[in-house]
Formats: sequence, structure tokens, C-alpha cells
Amino acid sequence: MADKLHFELVSPERLLMSADADMVTVPGAEGDFGVMAGHAPFMTTLRPGVVDVQDGREETRLFVRGGFAEVNAEGLTLLAEHSVPLDELDSAALDQEIQNAQEDVDDAASDAARSRAEVKLNHLKQLRDAL
Repeated sequence: MADKLHFELVSPERLLMSADADMVTVPGAEGDFGVMAGHAPFMTTLRPGVVDVQDGREETRLFVRGGFAEVNAEGLTLLAEHSVPLDELDSAALDQEIQNAQEDVDDAASDAARSRAEVKLNHLKQLRDAL
């Protein structure tokens, strides 16, 4: 039996996943990278994208919006600014949220309000692109 990689995905809200996997593909700031057991240690930043966790024939996909990745002798740890399993997203509800956020940007009364609304809109669009 091949060695497994211990993987943990942590967001500020909660521990989203702790599992052993064959391979994890991560959206790094300089491009996607795959990690398997025995990978050389390193650290990098994350860009918004999808993390693919493969264990045999089972695959789990999670969206992350920024953060850090650390690979060490114990495995791979992702510290994500925000993360959500893709299977928890409702496409129609997400499209409505994007429309509402765009209206908030268009109707913003100040630069500060517009900036906050644009951040939310960009996050929602990144989620939509991940589907």
C-alpha cells in the first residue's frame, strides 16, 4: 500500500478537512501544484481557486480564497482566508448574490462603501468561476 499524505484545511471559522489522501492539488500563487506523501518541505501563498483532494477513486473539491500552504514531514496544511466545499454551493442562489452585490456597488454612497461592495462582488465571482 502506498503512503498517504496527511492533509488539513483550516479557515478562520473552522477546521474544514483533516484526512489522509493520495494527492492534493493546490492553487498556489505561482501556479497549481500537487503534493503527495514524501514531498519536499516548502511554504507558499494561495490564490483563489479549487483544492482537489484525491483518495483512491474519491475526490473532494473545495474553493479557497487566498491564504498559505505549508508542506512538511507531517503533511500538507492549508490556512485559507475563506473556504467552502463546492458541493455546498447553490448555483442559482450564488447568481442572485452576485446580482445583489453588483447593485450594491452601483448604488454605493461613498468610496468606502463601494470598496467593501467590490470586495464582496469579487469574492462571489471567484466562487462562481470555481463551479
